[in-house]
Amino acid sequence: MPESKRPFRVIVVGGGVVGLTASHCLQKAGIDHVVLEKRAVVAPPEGASIALYPHGSRILHQLGCFEAVEKACVPGRNWLTRYPDGKKFMDNGYFQHLQENHGSSLLVLERREFLQIMYDKLPDKSYIKTSSGVKSIKETPEGVEVTLVNGDVETGDMVIGADGVYSMVRSVMWEQANKATPGLITVQEKTSIKTQWKSLIGVTPNIPELGDRDVTVVNGTGRSLLALSQPDRAYFFFIFRVDEPFTWPKRANYTDQDAEDLAQQFADHPVSDTLLFGELWKRRTRGTLIPLEEGVLTHWHHGRIVLAGDSAHKVTPNIALGGNSGIESVAVLCNHLQRLLQEGGAAKPTAAVLDAVFAAYQAERLKRMQDILAVSSLITKVQAWDTRWHRFMATWLLPLQADRTTADQMSEIIRKGPKLEYVALEGFRKGRIPFDDEREAGRGKALEGAAAPISSLFLLLRSLGALAAFFVVWQGTRLALAANI
Repeated sequence: MPESKRPFRVIVVGGGVVGLTASHCLQKAGIDHVVLEKRAVVAPPEGASIALYPHGSRILHQLGCFEAVEKACVPGRNWLTRYPDGKKFMDNGYFQHLQENHGSSLLVLERREFLQIMYDKLPDKSYIKTSSGVKSIKETPEGVEVTLVNGDVETGDMVIGADGVYSMVRSVMWEQANKATPGLITVQEKTSIKTQWKSLIGVTPNIPELGDRDVTVVNGTGRSLLALSQPDRAYFFFIFRVDEPFTWPKRANYTDQDAEDLAQQFADHPVSDTLLFGELWKRRTRGTLIPLEEGVLTHWHHGRIVLAGDSAHKVTPNIALGGNSGIESVAVLCNHLQRLLQEGGAAKPTAAVLDAVFAAYQAERLKRMQDILAVSSLITKVQAWDTRWHRFMATWLLPLQADRTTADQMSEIIRKGPKLEYVALEGFRKGRIPFDDEREAGRGKALEGAAAPISSLFLLLRSLGALAAFFVVWQGTRLALAANI
């Protein structure tokens, strides 16, 4: 079929969380597409867990996937925070408060299982092509040509780069952008994806000491340990500051031996007052060492290429907002595409029109992702006692908050989450705090008072940091004065 006669077609590179979500969204919109996944299977035994907040779950509900996800796990119960020696100093009802706020809580399940559910629930699986690594991307006067490693060529009108933090699509986009407009993509932007942390991650059969539906966070200096339990298994993230932070294009290629050596070095590190990390590591069914990149780009698109998920924005896992953010971004992008094609009728959008749509998508997402990056980065530093201020916040100020305050702070992020504008939203449970797009004039006003005292988590913690600094300075001044008396 001649290119001019072919229906509008999207080529999605990457078949992970974002790529599979894109296929669901595009199928709901009736948009032709293909998802190219380099691996031989859609749900490889990699990674550890994925956590879904109500704003991510709401989109999954629209896609017909939420109920299966919910059945695959049990809601969390308690959030336990411990000192480096394993002694508990906080026990927070975070999950129950989220449930009250939004009608659903934080759901935790194995990443592999989540990917399998997303694939199984696709209305039409023929859009997904595995063993389809991409070799090159070329823009033509009529669209794009994507050449695969096996020599096959996929043609379409645009490319979505959903291929992760070391995105090949992004590299092509940068090269094309700087050819068209020299100096557009600067060194500063290319190095904005930073690696300051690394993590031992893994899956293990359930260990009684971790409970059957709890989150355990062990604070430490320059490190923190996060364990999330379910009745039949547990997931762990043992996070360390790297000795020398680095940026793209450098990449840490850790080996199995690197993981084993680090695990043995910290084998005697407490996970609780009765469990050591070495015991957790020994029982693992899967475990590896990975770098934890973080950053948000300032250019998410150029020409007929647009980025979504980790290729555009990457955050640390401590507060579990990465997967939800990728789901959000691709849903917003598909909202813009569906609206464009619906309003444009049979005419194919030009490259200039697509560029304007991509710009609108980025404008809608950029500030939110910068805020989420700031929150995620700060939580990582607080849990790892990165400075004396972070340690003071973790051990003195945060424990003084009311039990539901942390959940209420997270609700400020959740309630601003987007939805698919072209898919009906019926039957998703509601809580005491509505999403912003659900607020009717009267009901929204009535709830303004409830939402008003809920501070942004980032702003609160910055305030706490200032208070911590004041306290330490005051304490030092007091001791100095005492010494001179």
